[in-house]
Amino acid sequence: MTHEAARREDEPGGSAAAAADGELPGARPLWRQRDFGVFWVAQTLSVLGDSFALIALPLLVLQATGSVARMGLLTAVGGAAAVVAAVFAGAVVDRVDRRRLLIGCDLARMLLYGAIPLVWLFGPQIWLLYVVLPLCEAVGMLFAVGYVTVVRGLVGTERLTEANGRLNATAAAAGVLGPLCAGLVAAWSGPAAAVGVDAASFGVSAVCLLFVRFRARPGDERPGPRAGLWQDLRTGVAFLLGHPVLRSLTALLFGFSFLTLGLNDLVIYHLKHDLGHDDGTVGTVMAVGALGTITGALLVARVRRRLGFGPTWTGSVAVCGLAFAGLGWARDVPVVAALSAAFLACAGMAGTCSMSLRQEVTPEPLLGRVTSAFWTLQYAAAPVGAAVLTWAAEERGTAPVALAAGATCVLLAVAALFTPIRGSGRPVSR
Repeated sequence: MTHEAARREDEPGGSAAAAADGELPGARPLWRQRDFGVFWVAQTLSVLGDSFALIALPLLVLQATGSVARMGLLTAVGGAAAVVAAVFAGAVVDRVDRRRLLIGCDLARMLLYGAIPLVWLFGPQIWLLYVVLPLCEAVGMLFAVGYVTVVRGLVGTERLTEANGRLNATAAAAGVLGPLCAGLVAAWSGPAAAVGVDAASFGVSAVCLLFVRFRARPGDERPGPRAGLWQDLRTGVAFLLGHPVLRSLTALLFGFSFLTLGLNDLVIYHLKHDLGHDDGTVGTVMAVGALGTITGALLVARVRRRLGFGPTWTGSVAVCGLAFAGLGWARDVPVVAALSAAFLACAGMAGTCSMSLRQEVTPEPLLGRVTSAFWTLQYAAAPVGAAVLTWAAEERGTAPVALAAGATCVLLAVAALFTPIRGSGRPVSR
């Protein structure tokens, strides 16, 4: 799943905060900003462990049932929980202390994921996955919304794309090592042991966050009475609908998420069922794919600065579709790995662009609610899509399903050319 920071003097409270620190905001490189650096390390460690679960949970299901449809069902259940949590996540994030929320979410996921290897000592219990994953996805949605809202307070508006790119790059670097190690651990000790590594990573992340100083938000001193959760969601939706580019992005990403949420399950099933490879190969392919995410994250700020938001986002989605279309037809492991890398590189670029734009144009007091509304609408149909995609793959085979899904993604990119996305200007971030 992505996180950044940078401060500007013209942000609300920016000058005072900078004066208190004894230097102008943005004067130091990102890697020398202490709070951003600790936050950076915490999230990289968390992603390193989380990539273990990305591989291990589907492998646990496939090991016990042999069914890609059951893998897709688990993905769908987890995705549905995230969508439900997204409804109120923004309102919660805008109401509470964000630092405590992030730490609490990490600790909760440590305990939940930690239960899986303990129970597996007494034998496989597939039902537990259908309990733990939805809870972790719901908590993860709270964390993700909180994470997006604190980045701008750490680094400021002007350097958001740079910070998001760097966070995503190091997260992807962790994602290279994570899947590779997860595949090896799963091959040697079983997938349950890999989930245990994920649980430990959340504990380390929580400890790191204890040492991060998040700056106070405007109006945090004594917030007045707030509207109900549904009203908060409607407030976020109203902002999205009122912004031409965000409105178009939300609609197109609704379809893109429907088509691609089950991609990970499809790749794992293709490698193990269609091509007959082991868990170690799965981990290696996922690690190579993560190299693509690193490339995309390192290039996104430069590409967006040169081409502008619209061409960068649209081109990235189009390449995602082409790579997806070829995945099911690839018979050689290196080709599967290369196509996975291309998909993840472009998906990361598109995601970083859309997140940075949303952070740039949304007023600080609304950022949590707008993020929550955006993700609720974007992923509303994604769990159904994951279940349909994997069911279709089991019934019809991975090749025709991947081709159909990929071609539809390309059509979404073409559709973007007829929306305000096409003419959206050059970025504010550096």
